[in-house]
Amino acid sequence: MPATDTYHKNINILGSILLLLFLMPLWLFIIWNFFPKKKMVLAVVDKTVLTKAGQEHVSLNWVLLQEKYSKTKKELYNHSQDYFGFFPEENKNFDIKGLERFSTPQLDKLSDDADMAYFTDAYGIYRNEWYAKGDEKERSGIIYGGMSEQDVEFLGMMKNKHKLVVSEFNCLGSPTSKLVSAKFQELFGIGWTGWIGRYFDSFDTTVNKELPKWVVRNYKAQNQGKWPFTKGGIVFVHSDDRIVILEKDNDLAEEFPEIQTNEEGQKKYHLPQSFYYTFWFDIIESNNDYNHTIANFVINTTNHGTQMLAKNGIPTSFPAISLHKNNDYKFFYFSADFSDNPIELNTAYLKFVPYFKKFMYNRRDPMDRKATFWEIYQPMVTTILNDYHQEIAQRK
Repeated sequence: MPATDTYHKNINILGSILLLLFLMPLWLFIIWNFFPKKKMVLAVVDKTVLTKAGQEHVSLNWVLLQEKYSKTKKELYNHSQDYFGFFPEENKNFDIKGLERFSTPQLDKLSDDADMAYFTDAYGIYRNEWYAKGDEKERSGIIYGGMSEQDVEFLGMMKNKHKLVVSEFNCLGSPTSKLVSAKFQELFGIGWTGWIGRYFDSFDTTVNKELPKWVVRNYKAQNQGKWPFTKGGIVFVHSDDRIVILEKDNDLAEEFPEIQTNEEGQKKYHLPQSFYYTFWFDIIESNNDYNHTIANFVINTTNHGTQMLAKNGIPTSFPAISLHKNNDYKFFYFSADFSDNPIELNTAYLKFVPYFKKFMYNRRDPMDRKATFWEIYQPMVTTILNDYHQEIAQRK
């Protein structure tokens, strides 16, 4: 074959491959449209919706869209409408449509109608960040937030009716009252230690604008005005405002908090054996008479770091994903802000896109929170929803 013919043949093959790659999103969208809708009624609560993008629950809506779960036989879920909580409007106006406005009979009716409940975030909205006045990294008065008596009453009804409840950070800590938090913990057999934590890639206050100023201020007040940190590490914050800092190299043998998954988590929920997590988490104790754990946080410390944690009653390992899955009720608690990811909702309309997840985030950047969605949240929540939907179908 002449060289020119071979050249033109290779060009045609390359052109065909490029055309297929260009058209792939269209084909995946067409395939997605052929799959039937699956009705399952979710009561979603999100009190931390700063914009209509709804970042605190958009990860859940991504899974609902990808799997074509619908609130009616025809209507899919809308991330900007189909939840209870805080609703941002134009010109700094807002509406509050939480469960606080429901009477006990109304909550009972909702617990009849809903197949499952998912509390994605109860942290709430604060004046500095909403009105853009003052420093949003400083604490300010709350507009709306915290789990309420009505929230826990509703969840108790869902539990008594043998339905699925999913909850995650932040529902236990501030601004939820201690009384409401205690009721939730007793209801589902988990105990909050009072500690939350987060990894920061730098403690240099002149560089890292994500570092809350109240963390620095409280630490200085407790340590003779000193802030000796510049490297990255983990901040631990107690409900009584105590601050503990573990810094890379000095206190941490491995700078990132690590999630380690057991065999059940890997095989059943398709979780990685090990994963670095770099956002907010809370430190809980799970009652083994109620729940079992499929993944744990592990803080890999130096001897000095281990001593610091022990001095403050902070464990080096604690539950990351706890669950109760029996005939009486079903419950999952994620001890991390798993739903809060900067994910693009449009990709949910592309069937089989999770098979391309390695191209959806920067694998070299541990701070890329999209990795949490693709490696932890999407496979786990997809499995939870699909298993539960199948169970509901078998009961009917």
